[in-house]
Amino acid sequence: MIDPRRRAEVMSGAERVTDALELFSRTSAKLRRLMPFDSAVWAATDPETGLITAPMLVENLGSGEGCADYWENELLEENVVPFRDLARAAVPAAGLRAATGDLPERSARFRRLLGHQGVDDELRAVLRVGDRPWAVVSLFRTGNGAPFGPDEIALLAGLSGPLAARLRRFARPSAPGGGADAPTPGLMLFDPSGEATSVNEEARHYLSLLPDGPSIPSSLGLRLPIWMVATALQARAIAAGRDRGGARVRIQTVDGRWLTCHASCLSGPAGRPGPVALVIEHAAAADLAVMIAEAYGLTPRELEVTQLIARGQPTAEIAATLFISPHTVRDHLKAVFGKAEVASRGELVARLFAEHYWPLVPKTAAVLAPSAWARSWATDTSHQR
Repeated sequence: MIDPRRRAEVMSGAERVTDALELFSRTSAKLRRLMPFDSAVWAATDPETGLITAPMLVENLGSGEGCADYWENELLEENVVPFRDLARAAVPAAGLRAATGDLPERSARFRRLLGHQGVDDELRAVLRVGDRPWAVVSLFRTGNGAPFGPDEIALLAGLSGPLAARLRRFARPSAPGGGADAPTPGLMLFDPSGEATSVNEEARHYLSLLPDGPSIPSSLGLRLPIWMVATALQARAIAAGRDRGGARVRIQTVDGRWLTCHASCLSGPAGRPGPVALVIEHAAAADLAVMIAEAYGLTPRELEVTQLIARGQPTAEIAATLFISPHTVRDHLKAVFGKAEVASRGELVARLFAEHYWPLVPKTAAVLAPSAWARSWATDTSHQR
């Protein structure tokens, strides 16, 4: 049974942290006092694909270059309690020794990596809200330490929802306003062994915008962030039939904007596996719609209503589309306005679209300036309230 006082102790002050990395650091320090561990990895994830993204906190694991082997093993090999399974499990946390009946050698991750690094046990969890994973965490014990016990596993599992709910608020872009036209997408190629072999200048530009974090060297003279490497690995996993998910991740830049990184495995001669092509570019509005709405804490139904509002549908049409009453639509609207801290449909669209998406739309696609566009929306839709 989870002691609510221990969970409250870990979560105390979480509302005051200003970014995901600070939340990871503070939570890790508080957890260590309640259940000792020697090293840890905390990584934000894309809530739609579950792939790791920025930021990532690596504690007491050296330079972090071993992260590439860890994620290659996670994505390309059969394993005990992989994160993809924990994201769907009734309990989103598991200890390696507990899951293997105290026979960690049953895990390829232990045989190939952890055992050689002196790790005795790993406690891992997915931080999620509903079925949306917002981060993953791994805690490690070394030096013949005791395995993680049921109470410790339960404590971390109980923190999954509260921590994820705090994390998703950081998905709100913090860089409204216009900018220069979006450059050509960046392109990088990886050979079948996973080595980066070529890159264009646009990709180099995008790499310069990414936050610090674990990275690996490449023959291109670039250090590649681990979340980009993991996206390429996921493309190989999909091509090999190991996963049906998407090799796609959104990454927040140092100035608060969002990029989309997606990869696919190409075919070589006679159908043999070819290189992996990875594209990185500014995130379009469609890439961010669901994530931004969830960052404001909208429920699935509230998100549906918001999406229909963005298409300009009046209350009666929304009710017909969703098979609910106009009164229920208005109740959802009231809740959405409160969460987004707006007073009208026009302000809602401006908050979720103009403020966050306008910097990502090429100037040639715009007819009105952002402020004029938002005012036009407010005027056109005010009669629908």
